[in-house]
Amino acid sequence: MTYQKLAKLYDFLMEDAPYDQWVKFTELYIKKDVPAKQIKILDLGCGTGQVTCRLAEKGYQLTGVDLSEDMLVEAASHAMKDNLNIQWIKQDITQLEGLNHYDLIVSYCDVVNYITDQDKLSATFHHAYQSLSDDGVFLFDVHNMDYVENEMVDQLFSEVYDHLAYIWFCYPGKYAGEMKHELTFFIEEDGKYQRFDEFHHQRTYPLSIYLKLLTEAGFKDVELYTDFQTTPIDDLTVEPLGERLFFACRK
Repeated sequence: MTYQKLAKLYDFLMEDAPYDQWVKFTELYIKKDVPAKQIKILDLGCGTGQVTCRLAEKGYQLTGVDLSEDMLVEAASHAMKDNLNIQWIKQDITQLEGLNHYDLIVSYCDVVNYITDQDKLSATFHHAYQSLSDDGVFLFDVHNMDYVENEMVDQLFSEVYDHLAYIWFCYPGKYAGEMKHELTFFIEEDGKYQRFDEFHHQRTYPLSIYLKLLTEAGFKDVELYTDFQTTPIDDLTVEPLGERLFFACRK
């Protein structure tokens, strides 16, 4: 499937995604004594801008970055409809440049899991660190290793809607935590169903790897949460349970 078709379908397929919970989690780290219009937030891998726009609606200054021009077109369209002033930038977040002095950087909904090379993941963390203001915070989530190994790989998912259907097979890669997704979509166009295929590659790492790379990037304080919980995990030496891990990394 082309990115253009995926961008058009993305919001429909993700309409039940917990965007409001990502926004709520983000606001845990926004300084309450600073006017919203003075808070600068950078959304890495913003996609169609669902989280970006929700944060902008609250008065924060938002910049959305994504590698897909088609996703950015959809995001800009959403922002325009709601009269939101958001800067949209096409960049590879593993090679981020020219973006500085942000109070918060966020990257949600599997974005970091799409960085399957450890060196590129390290580079992403370094770039995020450089783009933050002093005492700024980088927030991101990833699939938990236990969830990937026991709930995702070797599974078949499917869904049928009035105008489309899909079959999604998730199979393991070479490494623990690595997933390869083969998706086949059947989309109604002018009374006929057209088939499109899509391949996605994701990887999650043990908690110790994320902590090591974040420390090497310069982050001095890292808090860990699971599944939108608001109380951080005390013991960072044990792999936690849950579907998603949330990292809050302070510069």
